[in-house]
Amino acid sequence: QVHLVESGGGIVQAGGSLRLSCAASGSVSSINVMGWYRQAAGKQRELVATITFGTYSETTNYADSVKGRFTISRDNAKNTVNLQMSSLKPEDTAVYYCNVNGRQSSWGRWYDYWGRGTQVTVSS
Repeated sequence: QVHLVESGGGIVQAGGSLRLSCAASGSVSSINVMGWYRQAAGKQRELVATITFGTYSETTNYADSVKGRFTISRDNAKNTVNLQMSSLKPEDTAVYYCNVNGRQSSWGRWYDYWGRGTQVTVSS
């Protein structure tokens, strides 16, 4: 099995900062991309940021709404992705989900795995 453990969610005032972390463990043999998505109440899940885990390249992707405020980083050795969130706004309030595109064996299919989600609430 592949397990994703998320941490760092909480309640913060507007303008504050939070740092989310997600660690993949279990039977994951390799990771292609790791990232964060979020879903606000009454809205669809949307991409926040992703980062590749390739040996020879590191590519990040951010939603326009978080560019300049959020920073995604990785730790390949620990199969961990972090999201540093600063200048938080009430509209950032959502459940944040960790996502891993990986596989459980070298011959296996690349598959998307999802965390259970962690609540981020930004008060006005």
